[in-house]
Amino acid sequence: MSAERIDEAVAEMAGLHGAFSFPEHLLQRIWLRGDFDQRALRLRDGRKVTLRFRGRWNRLAGPDFSGAEFLFDDGEARELVRGAVEVHLRAVDWDRHAHAQDPAYDAVVLHVVLFPSMREWTEGAGGRRIPILELLPLLERDLEAYAEDAAVEAIAGRPYSHLREVLAGVTLEKLQAEIRQYASRRWQAKVHIARARIERLGWSEACHQATLDVLGYRPNRVPMLAVAEVWGLARWQAGEVDTEAVYAAQAEWWRTHGVRPANHPRVRLAQYARWVGARPDWPEALAQLTKGWQGGEGGAETVRERRKMLRMSFKRAELAREICGGALSGTRLDTWVCDAALPLLAARSAAAGEADLVELHEANWQAWFPGDAPAELLRIMREFGIAGRRGEPVGQGSLQGLLGWLAMLANPVGRGA
Repeated sequence: MSAERIDEAVAEMAGLHGAFSFPEHLLQRIWLRGDFDQRALRLRDGRKVTLRFRGRWNRLAGPDFSGAEFLFDDGEARELVRGAVEVHLRAVDWDRHAHAQDPAYDAVVLHVVLFPSMREWTEGAGGRRIPILELLPLLERDLEAYAEDAAVEAIAGRPYSHLREVLAGVTLEKLQAEIRQYASRRWQAKVHIARARIERLGWSEACHQATLDVLGYRPNRVPMLAVAEVWGLARWQAGEVDTEAVYAAQAEWWRTHGVRPANHPRVRLAQYARWVGARPDWPEALAQLTKGWQGGEGGAETVRERRKMLRMSFKRAELAREICGGALSGTRLDTWVCDAALPLLAARSAAAGEADLVELHEANWQAWFPGDAPAELLRIMREFGIAGRRGEPVGQGSLQGLLGWLAMLANPVGRGA
């Protein structure tokens, strides 16, 4: 189904934080980016799939992707297949839209669906069998996380004048209450994802994957995750990874247009190589180091006071030196702390029954430095008093809470503000 059609399918589901919607065009974007486990692709009929090219996204009428190329392997023979790809939330959507009767869909060679299907194939014109590939079991994150990230991306693409208009229509008291609520929700969601990573990969590989994910930024998350899966931490620790060769292996997937030189994936790969070279056992060192962190006494009301009480500047320098080997610093270090390190540590502590540490990790996250947030967004937060009294610094919690609240406005199904 074309992304421009008015009757686009939308699934409404119950999530960790209430009902949310998952539109079909979001599944198309996941396919476009390859944001799923590409090593475990298997058709409903049992054949393995090797992706050579996922196709060009068609935003007009007709199949969703054209010019795709795959290898289908049944264990005895491999078949090279070229053609179009149609993406649906459910296999039955093909029938609902009568694609078999539309000659524009005669070139479809693969039917990609989100939810599990009872069918082994989709029927095309003249009874032609089109293989089905289910994506839900292959996704790296929960559907709710994909939906919320998409909403945040949509917000980021709007002019800040629009954001000011939205904020001007809400009282400060209500806004601060909403931000506290959504900050807690986003923290819980990050810990939930971290817990799933640890359960699937183990502690060290979960840290390795989450770190490369952060180093990829939004444009290069997917190829960085592919790097993490193919080149596991043990290979980096053994000095077996040639970062130029790694970069070349993902050459067709990197997005470098508009990326600042310091954030170029080649630079970030070399940075991580220095990191692991300096601190080969950094995941375990991270776990042991943070067990000695102190929470301080209660009573701190402002972000500045909480940072002082939690000795946050000391912790920041300690992580940069003792865990990252001096390879990571500045706002990217802060983003890594908040998006990777602290959620992973909280998930590990929760599994060990260390409730005090879980609480401490959340307290650190709430007050931590905002990381790579756009300067204009931080300026607006101060302008509207979201960060607290005049001159108060912005903490990670209030930043994430604002993003969560804005994502709710962009995706309001069952989320009453």
